[in-house]
Amino acid sequence: MSASIFDMIRERIVLLDGGFGTELIIRGFPQGACPETWNVEKPEIVKEIHKSYFDAGSDVVLTNSFGGSKIKLESYDQGEKCYELNLAAAQIANKVKPEGKCVCGSIGPIGKFLKPVGEYEEEQFEEAYAEQARGLSAGGVDFLLIETQYDLNEALCALRGARKVTDKPVFVTMTFTKGPRGYFTIMGNSVDQCVEELEKEEAPVVGTNCTLNSEEMVDLIKLIREATSLPIIAQANAGKPSVSGEGEVSYEQTIEDYLRFIPRMIENGANLIGGCCGTNPEYIKRMAEIIKRV
Repeated sequence: MSASIFDMIRERIVLLDGGFGTELIIRGFPQGACPETWNVEKPEIVKEIHKSYFDAGSDVVLTNSFGGSKIKLESYDQGEKCYELNLAAAQIANKVKPEGKCVCGSIGPIGKFLKPVGEYEEEQFEEAYAEQARGLSAGGVDFLLIETQYDLNEALCALRGARKVTDKPVFVTMTFTKGPRGYFTIMGNSVDQCVEELEKEEAPVVGTNCTLNSEEMVDLIKLIREATSLPIIAQANAGKPSVSGEGEVSYEQTIEDYLRFIPRMIENGANLIGGCCGTNPEYIKRMAEIIKRV
């Protein structure tokens, strides 16, 4: 039986999972391929990763469906399998979900742009996201997370598309960069603008993930908290990635440095904490210990 995610949020700091892509690569996933295909080709490996995060202390794991929108999958000639791959993603995570925990349907950006920057109409994005949300919902996710969004308009398309096909709660996280003028998405959306528009659309939980390391995310969480009373998600990267001559990816922030800023994120208003790129089950295990102390 699942716990209600809203009950969890009311009772304590909720611990999400960490990075998924690097865990796939460690287990032999070829870079440049479509991660979602492993939901049907190698489900035991996907299941193993989810279990490793639950074992580390995660209250919630995110499905292997970050790039599972129909348009994104079409770039791998997998568009027709959108429903199937997302359905499988949700079912796999649910197979290892302990009682009282949750499975969240991950919905990442499409990777294309809306007009006038790109070629797509809002209706096309909504339809692509709706098909993904339909599969995740049918697979039994407890809620959906539209994540790593760098364009507020696209995030709103995803939110509308998901709501057309499911009554599951839909959370939204934006990804920001830090510059001389403060925090903005790459499309120029400010923190206040994102929060205001997402509140208008009645998103029940908002937040931020990716791009920033844990130190850079501390002040961003404070700004989001000043702009809203909604629960806030925070999932920082372990710094910027670099690639060695052998093709191995590493991240600049050590685990000790990363964890040092988790208490401050909580103090500044984060209600749901997890990791993003460069983090792994060891990060989550250590974060669980920090949350207990805090």
